[in-house]
Amino acid sequence: MQKKLTEEQQKALLENAISEFGERGLAAATVSSIAERSGISVGVIYKYYENKEALFEACLDASVSLLGDVLRSSVTKENSLEESVRGLIRASQNLAREHPSYFRMYHAITMRPDAKGASGYAERIERISAEIYTELISKAESEGIVRKDASSSMFAFFFDNLLMMLHFSYSCDYYRHRMEIYCGESADEDSFDERLADEMMKFLKGAFGGK
Repeated sequence: MQKKLTEEQQKALLENAISEFGERGLAAATVSSIAERSGISVGVIYKYYENKEALFEACLDASVSLLGDVLRSSVTKENSLEESVRGLIRASQNLAREHPSYFRMYHAITMRPDAKGASGYAERIERISAEIYTELISKAESEGIVRKDASSSMFAFFFDNLLMMLHFSYSCDYYRHRMEIYCGESADEDSFDERLADEMMKFLKGAFGGK
């Protein structure tokens, strides 16, 4: 009889699967490799997930849930626009440092040739951030904090593009080296995160309020 996984083992399974998918992509990742990483049998995995795709979607749901929680905690009614934006930048840095495999997995999805699958995954991953950012910018626009001659949804898209690249820059080796080439210092320096957040805020203040 196949053993039942504890809650802790189930979480570890998802983390190991996320690492596998992030490193190898959905097509090349294998259930046997995930099982080996997790110290369990392939049969136990199939007891919980019908196939590799189902396991991948469970990984995606877990990572998106965490991302949504982090974004919502950074944007509150009590925070000003500047506080919310800076909070989102710092949260992006911290989340990518703590869970780099999540963003490597997202990056692997962008290279998937299946247009239908890519569309579905984009909807699942991006919908939460799109709603949060658009609502934040629309509110700031109504309060006269940001320029009124721009589309809040497109501004949200531009803002998300910046944060997405920030995620990849902290979690994918190529983008990390790219960031260091541009910034002229190592991302491992203690003061780097704060300095980058400061400079990004200067850039965004000009974009949101400039004429």
